[in-house]
Amino acid sequence: MSLKERINEDMKSAMRAKDAERLATIRLLMAAMKQKEVDERVELDDAAVVAVLDKMVKQRKDSIAAFTQAGRTELADKEAAEITVLQAYLPQRLSPEEVAAEVKAIVAELGASGPGDMGKVMGAVKQRLAGKAEMGQVSAAVKAALAANA
Repeated sequence: MSLKERINEDMKSAMRAKDAERLATIRLLMAAMKQKEVDERVELDDAAVVAVLDKMVKQRKDSIAAFTQAGRTELADKEAAEITVLQAYLPQRLSPEEVAAEVKAIVAELGASGPGDMGKVMGAVKQRLAGKAEMGQVSAAVKAALAANA
């Protein structure tokens, strides 16, 4: 069963269970996936669905920071609940040590020697670690690896 099909089935089960909060989050996800399909005129595969999920989780985290700063804890709690639902569909994330090891291996493969190779390395890393790690964490690991090689 594809990730998209699993999300659709979970939406149906949330409807049957009358779980309004979970249903609302899954509907937001379905709408975002449909919007991407319409915009790009493609059928989303699992990797593209994971990219949509990553984007939505990042948006929620940014919202939590803004709501917390503004003292709106009830809205921050709502966003945190949505993150919990969305993260259930993401693949298992790599630990920071695993990310650093992958990045070092890619830097060695490409023969990157300094900060000037950041773009080339990030392109390769994004392909290999898409959906497996948060890109902010990956970027920091790439910078560290390139600084060590410089």
